Amino acid sequence: MTHASRKTQLEIPEGVLLGHALVARLADSLGIRVFFIKGPASVLQGLREAKLSADVDAFVDPTKLEEMLQGLRGRGWRERPVAPDSKTFPKHSVTVYHPEWPCCVDIHFRFPGMEKPPRDCFESLWAKTETVSLAGRQLRIPARELGVLFLALHALRAPALSACQHELEYLANYTRREALYERLLELAAATDSLAAIQPFLEGLLPKTTTLVWPEASRDWSNLVAAHEPGSLSLATILQARWREKPRILWGSLFPPPEVFLSANIYADMSMPGRLRQHGARWVRFLRAVPRLVRGYRRTLIDR
Repeated sequence: MTHASRKTQLEIPEGVLLGHALVARLADSLGIRVFFIKGPASVLQGLREAKLSADVDAFVDPTKLEEMLQGLRGRGWRERPVAPDSKTFPKHSVTVYHPEWPCCVDIHFRFPGMEKPPRDCFESLWAKTETVSLAGRQLRIPARELGVLFLALHALRAPALSACQHELEYLANYTRREALYERLLELAAATDSLAAIQPFLEGLLPKTTTLVWPEASRDWSNLVAAHEPGSLSLATILQARWREKPRILWGSLFPPPEVFLSANIYADMSMPGRLRQHGARWVRFLRAVPRLVRGYRRTLIDR
């Protein structure tokens, strides 16, 4: 690569900002409603400490998902391969990449933890968006209470991680300072995310508040439990019908190429490369076994 070509190569921060503008412009041209979650907008709102965003997170009207993806395909974007299991862990977004772009774009059509049907949920979310100037365009982003809900649900997927604990603490302080808990509670009820947001929200509500918290769905419970290597496969096997278990077990032992490509689109798919990745996968799983066992023991005790 020449010096001149390096100078024209997009850096990640530039790519993320321009990616917001690209998606917004495309959506406007197609008449599709879209707003942007997490990322630079949440930093501007004070919902997050300054940090580098590595991708673009856009939330699109679920009824227009395929139309939006088709528009991106026409501009050279391609869908990233995904692991084939969508029963235990239902899809909530489609990730697209471009060979000349330094970041991916995640097109969300639902959000984990929000159990309301996607089409109805989007209407509730859209009603809580506002406009901000970013990347040279007027972009739709969540109102503050909705921004808190998105970020808290995202962090609650892996609450044991120190980074997620720090983010939840930051969001809790922000919510107390801005007295957003009542609006956050209303929004959680409107999107059927009370069960998922409970660990974050119950400590913020006044002690006089009486609320019956619903049980978390299996989809959300699976997602929260699947933070160790192999936990996804284990949950899929345990919850499958007996006649499906051998097929799923075989697929876990010898996964299709999409599993490796979902983590790295440039993964080496030659025979030696796949063997190395199989070996590394098994090493990660064996190291995680003690934590997996402890996690499932806690789950059984809680039940």
